Amino acid sequence: TSDPTHSTFTIIPRSDGGSWHGGDQLEVFIKMYDFRGRPKKSGGDFLLARLHNPALFAGVAGQVLDHRNGSYTAVFSLLWEGDAQVEVRLKPYVSGLTHLERNTTEKCTLSHHVLNVEQSKGSVTEITTCNICLKAPQQKLCNYTDLHTGEPWFCYKPKKLNCDTRITHAEGGFRQNLKPMEENLFKRKQRCYPGEAMRANPAGYYYQDAWRALDGTSVHQFNNATAISQCLKGKVLHLYGDSTVRQWFEFLIAKVPDLKKFDLKTPPQTGPLMALDYKNNILLTFRCHGPPLRAYTLPVSEFHFVANELDSVVGGANTVVIFGVWAHFGVYPVEVYIRRLLSIRRAVVRLLTRAPDTLVVIRTGNPKRLKLTVNDYYALQRDKILRAIFKEVNVKLLDAWEMTQAHYLPHDLHPPQPIIKNMIDVILSHVCPQ
Repeated sequence: TSDPTHSTFTIIPRSDGGSWHGGDQLEVFIKMYDFRGRPKKSGGDFLLARLHNPALFAGVAGQVLDHRNGSYTAVFSLLWEGDAQVEVRLKPYVSGLTHLERNTTEKCTLSHHVLNVEQSKGSVTEITTCNICLKAPQQKLCNYTDLHTGEPWFCYKPKKLNCDTRITHAEGGFRQNLKPMEENLFKRKQRCYPGEAMRANPAGYYYQDAWRALDGTSVHQFNNATAISQCLKGKVLHLYGDSTVRQWFEFLIAKVPDLKKFDLKTPPQTGPLMALDYKNNILLTFRCHGPPLRAYTLPVSEFHFVANELDSVVGGANTVVIFGVWAHFGVYPVEVYIRRLLSIRRAVVRLLTRAPDTLVVIRTGNPKRLKLTVNDYYALQRDKILRAIFKEVNVKLLDAWEMTQAHYLPHDLHPPQPIIKNMIDVILSHVCPQ
């Protein structure tokens, strides 16, 4: 196992011996050693590399190349004038990959999350286990597969009640499915990510704590309620996904006093949620995606798949559709996530066919604190899949991964307010490019 205290990194001098200038590439050589101080001869470590300047609140993610021999090269774009510090963080995670892969690829084990449903009729109440796939004969299962999207969902049949009596969905816990001693592999404090996932060209960088995109988007600063309201005037915004998308709904209603939230008597975590600004004719909605859902308790009547919701959107130049589907899928086999994204992709294509002026923004995943149930290894694999599936579709990708990685604040499943503010600035810059 790699040891961060023995491992080293060295800045590689320019080939001409001169100094660096804006636009240059800075290269750093990283050499890994084990806990006995012996040089590593294989790759596979999770590394995070960042170039930053705390005084300027500047930062950019680096690309890490794995040479598969215990050494790595981190490459950074030099994007601001002044000092810059290299930061390389190691999490010796390769030892945990066997469990991670087993835990997400063994077909139909799905022992990860216990998702329960409450079935009730009269004075009789039963709780049964549900999931995308359950090991049982069909006659012992209730089949709740969505007829439109084909998304599967099953529950064990209750002993006394019928399948049509289900009421409430809730998380019943997490089964780690760990072999002896494997749990120790997930107790490290350092954060890191697979080097091969880093891209050669950064999506953007921070300067004075403001995100500057490098994809051609001019990111404007919407620093007050008036600026936000003027941009969104006459617009309809539909937000779908998990709690990382709900953060944007909550940010907007907190920053724009005229955007009044309606009490729809629905669960605050899952929605549906609605806010209206009558003066500026702004409608803002949020609804969580369909199962699997962790950490939520909600009526099963509120199970709505994003693809089905998109098919009910009229669309047009004044409509903005935003979604992010990633955080609840990490511990499921990758095929589950691919199927969900392909279903959503087809719905997005249908929407853009009937209303090509509709703006569609997709949120990527982001790095977070180390936890087996929401591990960054899972998130990185899904992140690459999402980018590939929507590559040829006319959508805007909000790179939450790099916007979180490049920032000075600690990583979290729910990024802190300064990062959320920058994300909102990016979204509004797409809505109001001028």
